Amino acid sequence: MRELSSNSSTDTDAAPDHWATDILTQYRQKGIGARVGFGRRPAVLVIDFIRGFTEIDSPLGSDLDSELGATKQLLTTARQAGAPIMFTTTAYDENLADAGLFISKVPSLSVLKRGSRWTELDIRLGRRPEELLIEKQYASAFFGTGLSSILAVQKVDTLVLAGCTTSGCVRATAVDALQHGYHAIVPRECVGDRAPEPHLANLLDIDAKYGDVMPLDAVLLYLKELPVEPERTGK
Repeated sequence: MRELSSNSSTDTDAAPDHWATDILTQYRQKGIGARVGFGRRPAVLVIDFIRGFTEIDSPLGSDLDSELGATKQLLTTARQAGAPIMFTTTAYDENLADAGLFISKVPSLSVLKRGSRWTELDIRLGRRPEELLIEKQYASAFFGTGLSSILAVQKVDTLVLAGCTTSGCVRATAVDALQHGYHAIVPRECVGDRAPEPHLANLLDIDAKYGDVMPLDAVLLYLKELPVEPERTGK
């Protein structure tokens, strides 16, 4: 396993200096925030970069252009490495019966009905036909989906997470990734939220308890150093 030093964790560039430094120091003194590192067989999971979240005229939307650009870099390198790539969308029945209490908490999710343009992946991602699109109804990409079985069949041990929102679906998926036994890796440039405060706070929390938050360059280097395995590229 290729490990990263503690210096590769979410340092003060991931949260305001006036509180992040003290929190990280306290955590490390208490044995919180060690590195999970990379495994040997990564997959990239792009969470909910759908038009409903990436177009600002959607009630759920925000400006995620920078995060989409960084994710395109991640996808290019992952494809060259032959790593599996998967995407998620959130979509509901017309009557919203499958939205449960989530729709009560976040009523604007009602725009994400199957067949709506808001549930479509952002075209800038350039999804390829062989790259899976997983539909979900709740925050975690694992909950109520076949993701865990899909990863197991491909012998994946490391899940690189991109997408939105950091405080919602990204965090929930990172927590479940750890609980399912995967190394959760979050390139910080590839995830975004509607406001900086929840974004930064959740990056700090993910890094402290559930996975490794690190610069995109470090993740790209890891992917570039992977041996290309024919059975993973289909060649």
